[in-house]
Amino acid sequence: MTIEAHLATLEKKHGALEQELHAAMNQPSTEDEMISDIKRRKLRIKDEIERLRSSTH
Repeated sequence: MTIEAHLATLEKKHGALEQELHAAMNQPSTEDEMISDIKRRKLRIKDEIERLRSSTH
């Protein structure tokens, strides 16, 4: 897999987590722990995207 393809995959995952987070935050029954978990996963992906982008420059 090329770096560009990997970046595209990560960006899709990041977008999916953004949607999942938005949906979870709009449901009052969602536990704070679940929201925190989604945010952590999203941040890990964002960090990976930034690391890959900086390594290609």
